[in-house]
Formats: sequence, structure tokens, C-alpha cells
Amino acid sequence: MTTAIEVNCATGEIVERQLNATELAQREADATAYAEQKAADDKAAADKVAARDAALSKLGLTADEIAAIFE
Repeated sequence: MTTAIEVNCATGEIVERQLNATELAQREADATAYAEQKAADDKAAADKVAARDAALSKLGLTADEIAAIFE
């Protein structure tokens, strides 16, 4: 089971407790949303690089020349 750690900074009290059903459901929803956003960001980055390389290839540059530009 997953636990939550709550710290009261004023008193220094530390409480470790089990997450309840609502908190577990939110944790799963957050993890799913994060994974979906990361996949979308990775795809967007790959698409941007592919578009950049395609544009540079149209200029007659080789893959090595393109790589050298961005080093």
C-alpha cells in the first residue's frame, strides 16, 4: 500500500499514513495524465526534429552536415 508523509513544520511532527481510496484514485489519474503528456511531448519533439532535418535535406545537406550544425 502507498503511504503519505505529512510534516508539521511548526511542531516538527511527522505523520506517516496510508492513502485513502480517493487519494489512490487521484494518484493513478495523475500518473496516467503525466504519461500521456510525456508521450505527446516526446512525439512533438521527434516531429520537430524530423521537420527540421527534412527542411535542411531540401537544401542539399547530408545527415552528417545537419548533425554538425546542431553540435
